[in-house]
Amino acid sequence: MPRTATLPEEGGAAVHYRALEALYASAPVNALFPSTLEIVGEGRARIRFRVDERVHHAAAAAHGTIYFKMLDDAAFYAANSLVTDRFLLTTAFNLHFTKPIRAGEVVAEGRWISGRRRVFIAEAHLMDEEGEEIGRGTGTFMRSHIALAGLPGYRTDA
Repeated sequence: MPRTATLPEEGGAAVHYRALEALYASAPVNALFPSTLEIVGEGRARIRFRVDERVHHAAAAAHGTIYFKMLDDAAFYAANSLVTDRFLLTTAFNLHFTKPIRAGEVVAEGRWISGRRRVFIAEAHLMDEEGEEIGRGTGTFMRSHIALAGLPGYRTDA
């Protein structure tokens, strides 16, 4: 039977959460999209990042790549906070743009919705500095054969 995090949020779960944060920070793609991840509890993740002209499309607003990456990552890590042994994979993601963003701090909030065995569903939303929603999305994530413990960025000793 697949192992999932049912640990109290202090102790073992906290170690898993910090290891997921280290894994996120170690991903090479985040050198292109500087951001920070915080697992705020079981099934919940928060990513903070800044939007500026480096990520604009031709009409001077953030490209959809930014929306997708941050929404997918927040939902993904919310779901993977429940799984202590395997890396999840995104199998589908539905994205809605609700407002363009040109500059400033953006926060992606991810929340697990359902599933604890093989398939997980999680949602995320993006908020600008004024607290207005600028995008939202829902994704499905599946357990992979990739062991978290085998990934160099997943450090439980930090």
